[in-house]
Amino acid sequence: MELFWTLVFFAFATSITPGPNNIMIMSSGVNYGVQKSLAHLAGIQLGFLLMLLAVGLGAGLILQQQPLLHQLIKLIGSVYLLYLAWKIASAEPKQIETGNSKPLSFTQALLFQWVNAKAWVMITGAIAAFTSLQGVYWQQLALIALVFLLVGLPCTISWLMFGAGLKRLLTAPEQRRWFNRAMGALLALSVLPPLWQALQWS
Repeated sequence: MELFWTLVFFAFATSITPGPNNIMIMSSGVNYGVQKSLAHLAGIQLGFLLMLLAVGLGAGLILQQQPLLHQLIKLIGSVYLLYLAWKIASAEPKQIETGNSKPLSFTQALLFQWVNAKAWVMITGAIAAFTSLQGVYWQQLALIALVFLLVGLPCTISWLMFGAGLKRLLTAPEQRRWFNRAMGALLALSVLPPLWQALQWS
């Protein structure tokens, strides 16, 4: 039981802290509102859970045996994150209001998890810390997935709602513009460590 609550705390601590998913869902809440961001939210949750199960059931072992592939995923993910950071930073309020700019889709958010460095850290850390040879492995993996769903979903929703709340405060286009630039810069900064690591390896 003590291990279960440690897992809950781990899931909460890693899910509530700033990272690419939380920065992007908050920005989506500010720019598009809750309803238009629901597909993005669902993509994050399902994508993370599928990735967790895939890594737990063997994909992680394949990437350990193929370090070049793992580094390639890191590099592609970092470049894609920089692209998303630029898209957020350059988003114009008028384009959003006229529908010329759209939030991240369900599929984009789902696939994004595979190139999200924080998601990799969370998943590999959870599997390493909360599975053991003494228990039934698939049950342990299922428990980790369930806890991350029950704990992670409210955490991500809180970032979306926080963004939606900010939307009511950032009424002037110039305020929204500066917010987008700040979020784009924060997202770009979160990319630098994995990008530097991938470049150093190559």
